[in-house]
Amino acid sequence: MENVKNSKETSEKVTSQKEAAKSQEEIMGEQISHGEETFDKTPLSLWLSSLAAGLEIGFSFLLICAIHTFFIGKVSDETIFKLMAFGYPIGFIMIIGGKSILFTEKTSLLVLPVLNKKRGIDKLLITWVIVIFGNLVGGWLMAPIIVWIGPHLHIIEVETFEAIALHVTEASGLAIFVSAILAGWMMGLLSWLLTSAKESISRIVLVYLITSVLAFLGLHHSIVGNIEMFAGLLTSSEITWDVYALLQGNTLLGNAIGGAVFVALLKYSAFVNNKK
Repeated sequence: MENVKNSKETSEKVTSQKEAAKSQEEIMGEQISHGEETFDKTPLSLWLSSLAAGLEIGFSFLLICAIHTFFIGKVSDETIFKLMAFGYPIGFIMIIGGKSILFTEKTSLLVLPVLNKKRGIDKLLITWVIVIFGNLVGGWLMAPIIVWIGPHLHIIEVETFEAIALHVTEASGLAIFVSAILAGWMMGLLSWLLTSAKESISRIVLVYLITSVLAFLGLHHSIVGNIEMFAGLLTSSEITWDVYALLQGNTLLGNAIGGAVFVALLKYSAFVNNKK
C-alpha cells in the first residue's frame, strides 16, 4: 500500500511540474540554448534547413492564391484579402513543426546569445545571411512551380498573382517598413511563446493565431512577401525588379529590427535588470 501511495505522490508531483508555467528564467535559458544550437550547425546544414523553410512557406502562398481565386466575384476584394488570412498559417505550421529555419522566427532567438556574450556579432550576421539566402532561394524555386501548377489545376487564375503582388506594394515605403517592424515583432514574440508552450497542439494553435492575425492586419513578412512578389514579377508587367528589390530590402530590414530590438533586446534587458 505504501508503494502505491508513493507511486501516486510521484505521479502527482510529475503532473504538477508539467502543468506549472515556465518561469522567465527558464524561457530565457531555453531561448539562448536554442539560439546556440542554430549557431552550431554547419553552414551547409543551416542553408539546407533554411532552403526547406523557403520552399515550405510556398504552401501558404499556394493556399491564399486558391482562396483568392475561389472568392473572386463572390465577395468584395477587401473581404477576399481578409479571408486569405485563414489559409496563411499553413506554411508556418509546416516550418515550425518540422524544425526548418525561418529568418523571422529565428531573428530574436539568434540575437540573445550575442547579447549574452556567448556569440559574436560577426557570427550573427553570417548566420542571418545564410538563413535569408536559403529562405529566398526556396521562394524563388516555389514561385514558378505555383505559377505553373495553379492554372493547370484550375485552382488559381493568373490574374491572382498580380492582384496579390500589387496589394503587397500598395502602401508607401515608410508604411511598409513600419509594417515589417510590427511583423518581425510578432514573429519574435511567437518564438518566445512557443518556448513557453509544452504541447504540440498548443504550439500549432499559437502559430495559427499569431500568423493569421499578422495576415489579417496585412503586415509585411519578408519571406512570404518574397514569394508573393516573385510570382508577381513572373506574371505581371506591373511588378519590376526595382519594385521587388525595394520591397524586399524594406521588409527584411523591418523584420530584423522588429525581432531583434522589440523582442530580444527588450526581453533580455528586462531579464538582466530583474537579476540586479
